[in-house]
Amino acid sequence: MANTKNISRSQPYKRILLKLSGEALAGDAGYGIDTHVLKALAAEIKAVHQKGVQVGIVVGGGNIFRGVKGATEGMDRASADYMGMLATVMNCLALQDVLEHEGVHTRVQSAIEMRELAEPYIRRKAVRHLEKNRVVIFGAGTGNPYFTTDTTAALRAMETDAEVVLKATKVDGIYDSDPKKNPSAKRFEELSYIEVLNRGLQVMDSTAISLCMDNRLPIIVFDLNDRGSLQRVVAGEAIGTLVK
Repeated sequence: MANTKNISRSQPYKRILLKLSGEALAGDAGYGIDTHVLKALAAEIKAVHQKGVQVGIVVGGGNIFRGVKGATEGMDRASADYMGMLATVMNCLALQDVLEHEGVHTRVQSAIEMRELAEPYIRRKAVRHLEKNRVVIFGAGTGNPYFTTDTTAALRAMETDAEVVLKATKVDGIYDSDPKKNPSAKRFEELSYIEVLNRGLQVMDSTAISLCMDNRLPIIVFDLNDRGSLQRVVAGEAIGTLVK
């Protein structure tokens, strides 16, 4: 049965799913993990967490290894995707470390079992951690090849009954064309799921958008580099682009 999420931006959210790309952790270098970026990100998450917001996080692995790219260069797609999943776990552990140093209690749950590093993903346990005000970081995607971390974000958000998916990017919303290449690009304040799919807008992959549409789960795309933006969007301020 589809969830009936509150898609108004006038009220603060109580439980969120934050989607971070691996590239966001790389900073200007474009690869690897930038510790300065991690610390700034942890400060943003801590500020939201201290206000009583329950936070789940899905992190990509593109700063270390991207499965699709590996497949296009001759690797078996499934093997390349599994390598990408392992890259996401590395990012999860890095984010966990910096959050713990900030005094934020966290748990990393992995869709691929690796008990020495992370808990196996169990939905009820993840929800319980959230209820105990622990930040839960979901690693290894869905545990299956051919699925992106965007799809993982939509899936984990629905499984943990999050109110919204917050897609953190390097731009302040969704545009009709690349704003870095086209100074006249138009930013959308709101879009429907169907508009995103029909226009082929590169927000999240089509599977993730369809999952959110079927379950009435809103998506907000915003610029994480804008200091305090995560706090403002969680408080219900109309920033970025709302997909509903």
